[in-house]
Parts: sequence; C-alpha cells; structure tokens
Amino acid sequence: MLAELTHRCPLACAYCSNPLQLLGAQAELDTETWARVFREAADLGILQIHLSGGEPAARRDLEQLMAAASGAGLYTNLITSGIGLTRARLEALVAAGMDHVQLSLQGVTAAIADHVGGYKGGFDRKMAIAAEIDDLGIPLTLNAVMHRTNISDLPATIDMALRMNARRIEVACVQFQGWALKNRAALQPTREQVDTAKRVVAEATERLRGRLVIDFVPPDYYADYPKACMGGWGSTGLNVAPDGRVLPCHAAEIIPHLTFPNVRDTGLAEIWRDSHAFNAFRGTDWLPDACRGCERVNQDFGGCRCQAMALAGDPFAMDPVCRHSPHRAKVDALLAEDVSDDWTYRRMAPARP
Repeated sequence: MLAELTHRCPLACAYCSNPLQLLGAQAELDTETWARVFREAADLGILQIHLSGGEPAARRDLEQLMAAASGAGLYTNLITSGIGLTRARLEALVAAGMDHVQLSLQGVTAAIADHVGGYKGGFDRKMAIAAEIDDLGIPLTLNAVMHRTNISDLPATIDMALRMNARRIEVACVQFQGWALKNRAALQPTREQVDTAKRVVAEATERLRGRLVIDFVPPDYYADYPKACMGGWGSTGLNVAPDGRVLPCHAAEIIPHLTFPNVRDTGLAEIWRDSHAFNAFRGTDWLPDACRGCERVNQDFGGCRCQAMALAGDPFAMDPVCRHSPHRAKVDALLAEDVSDDWTYRRMAPARP
C-alpha cells in the first residue's frame, strides 16, 4: 500500500507522479484516520506500507503516523527527498518503528539535481541526510529517476549508491503520467541513451551481485510490449491519496468514468473487494478480443489503463505501447518529435482566499 500522506513538497520535480491538481494541507486526512486505515490495511492482508507524498516530512505528525503503521504490524518504508529530515527526526522515526528509507536522487551533482528538483541547495541537504541514514545504519534504497537530462550519469549514480552503502538502487526511467507527461518533450531519453542504460545495468548487476540490488524500470515507449499495470489492476497494491480517496494506481484518476471511494466513508476492505473502481479492469474478461487471445495476457494483463487513456483517449483500448496496438503510431510519433528544453515545474496552486 502506498500512503500518500501529503502533496506538499519542497521540491518541484518536473517528472513528479502526483496529479497536476495538487491537494493542499486542508484536504489531508488527520492522524487518527490514517491510523485507522493502517489497521484496516493490516487486517486486509497488506504486509508493507510506503509512507510517501509529496514529501512526508512535511507532516508534523510523521512520527505518530510511523508509530501507527508499525504498531499495526506493517513493514514501513519512508519514501523521502530527505529535505525536512534531521538526525534527531530520523532517530525518532526509527524509535517509532521505521524499517527502511527510500531516498530520491535527482542527479549526481548539485547543478543537475537542483535544476531537476527546482530547489537550490537541495542536493547538499540530501547528501547530508544520506550520511546520517548511513551512520544510523538504516536500510536504504536509492531511487534514481532517469530521463534525458541525467541518464548519461547512470554509472556515477550507481557509484553514489555504493558510497551511500545503499542496499538497493531503483533505476527508474521516467514513466509518462502526471507531471512527467506534461514535460515529456523535455524528459524523453533517446533510444541510444536507453540502450546504453540497459548495458550499464546488466554489467553492474553482475559485478555487484550480493552487494547491491539493482532494479531497472525501462521506459515504456521504446518497448515492444507493455508492462503489467501494478502487477495487474486491483491485484497487488493500492494507493491512498492525501484526501482519503483509494486508487488502484497513482494515475488512475485520469480515467473519467471511475469514481474512487474514500476511507472517510468506506472501509478499506470493502473498497478493495467491492468497489467499481477496483473491479473495472480486474482480471482479463474486460480485454479486447485480440488481447484475451494473446500468449502474454497473463504476463501483462493488457498493460497500463492510464497510458491507454492518456494516449488513445480510451481506457479500454489496447495499451498503445504494444506493437500490435492500432494506437502504436501515436507512441512512435511522440518519439519522433523534437525535444524541448522547457520545463514546467511541479507547483502547488495558490490557496483560494
């Protein structure tokens, strides 16, 4: 379960997976409601929870939320930029039951990282908190979102994970949803960059086996076949948005005919089992005939419904990434477009008076 505690964040990354319409603090669930949701998640059979955002450290009650999640018996992973954390706060989070930290990395130099994150001084603060995480012996994953600006620095990124004593690095090529889709022309890597990244990852995986786990998330647009959406829609995980809406994946709200239940009104188990949103694309019965007859149907379950919505305008369509899709030409046309150096940074809209 991904618990998006807040959309507030000091960074303004142009690839952020949060929706374009960001929620302010006044819309967020309170401490007690989150604690109830954590207990319901454990009762449902969820084992691991990711406390994310935005930047979860923006919540003053983060330590209480961590204690509630741990107290419910969940394995806790804090997904953070590091900004807003201090050694004292890390110690308090460990005392509250934090099991693991996933630290985002926007670049291996201050010039690149601060440009990508839209926050001057962010890289230096991130490096300082990474040293504290290492000193305290907290298990660490480095999450490196790769795109045209920084993918050439992949070898240096892996080296940085080693210097941080990270146990795992997620080399996550940007997926074009949310703010990333808005900035696709500036973020889309070249095919040459992607092919080089695949070779770098393959070599490093063998060389560092037993020392560093490397998870590689390749970009969809250069693939011949889609990936399984969230391991299959409504089959493996769920997201709880800051305001309590429960979604099968972080981008699902772009599908206009779906209505997402809220934990303020409905229990998590009922939402998971019975809601229309979670059952809309479960299994394979809803798939087009061509997909149901495909030998890959139980591997990719028809691919990404949000990608189909974003590119084909129809969540029931074949994933446009698939080479058999009638919409594949849309993907190829995007890849052929000129790149752009213009970024639209992720920003909260001004609060209404």
